[in-house]
Amino acid sequence: MNTCIIGASGYSGRELVSLLLDHPKVTLGAVTSRSLDGKRVEDCIPKLRGRKCALSFSNPSIEELSEGDCDLFFLALPHGTAAEYAVPLLDAGKKVIDLSADFRLNSAETYEEFYGQPHPAPEWLARASYGLPELYELSWEISPLIASPGCYPTSILIPLSILLTEKIVKEAGIIANSMSGISGAGRNATEKLLYCERNESAGAYGLPKHRHLSEIEEQLSLLSRRHPKEVVLSFHPHLAPMSRGICTTISAPAEGELDREKVIDCWRRIFDHRPFVNLLPEGEFPDVAHVTGTNRIDLSVHADPRTGRYVLCSAEDNLIKGAGGQAIQSMNVCQGYEEEEGLS
Repeated sequence: MNTCIIGASGYSGRELVSLLLDHPKVTLGAVTSRSLDGKRVEDCIPKLRGRKCALSFSNPSIEELSEGDCDLFFLALPHGTAAEYAVPLLDAGKKVIDLSADFRLNSAETYEEFYGQPHPAPEWLARASYGLPELYELSWEISPLIASPGCYPTSILIPLSILLTEKIVKEAGIIANSMSGISGAGRNATEKLLYCERNESAGAYGLPKHRHLSEIEEQLSLLSRRHPKEVVLSFHPHLAPMSRGICTTISAPAEGELDREKVIDCWRRIFDHRPFVNLLPEGEFPDVAHVTGTNRIDLSVHADPRTGRYVLCSAEDNLIKGAGGQAIQSMNVCQGYEEEEGLS
């Protein structure tokens, strides 16, 4: 399969370049960037030097991309812009995996509420597949468009959704706190992301309605079979002084008897055959340092009899399991490759 990355100059796009170059079953045929047009990829991404990457960044038109020989397009573009590429590519018979937020929601109204603009292609919202292989069946027959989940939602949906479905936790009173590395804010030269602003500093942002909250609540409602009744939770994202990674702690009230083994048994039943979900032994806590550079998500659960709550913990690399690696995982599933192909 011949692939193309559109918008390969950002952090997620760069990870995709590196991962796809190493993938044994696909060819990376093109990488695009308006700002880096004409420059050699290995000159702009120095860690690729010596890997015989002959590619240069290009800036073709949408028409040229649609008429070209690439079969699958990864869109590492901002929301709003991604749809401008996705729709004509899909109309041309191409397959698309979108890493932006443009097709993650089912509701155009919710998209406008949280993203501050009308949805550019609402006719595709119900047709896109949500690209979380641990929780959804994926295939190109179901949809040629996969909406790759956000980094924060991935860290919350994997540990929490099945516990809502199985009525192990209550739907009311859930609180999720997440810490993200600075790369989650994108590759922008803004004052708040300067080294002197972020080093030795941590703080909340995007409260009380971070954009990813819309995706988290909608997916929890769908996965727990409560839709259209909404699952509502408090979500508190923080920027931490690290380059990459997400650490999430979820406090969820128990439904019935508080029993840690019920959670572990439920997770094992769903995730034992999933190669990238790792359940930690009792007493251990997920740590971003242990998952950096991998497509793995580490989970743990702790019962708190004093409050009658479960404390669910997860850690992932926001640029791999939270972005490029998960997109490749979805591609592998849809192509019939081994799910772990090209990933670790």
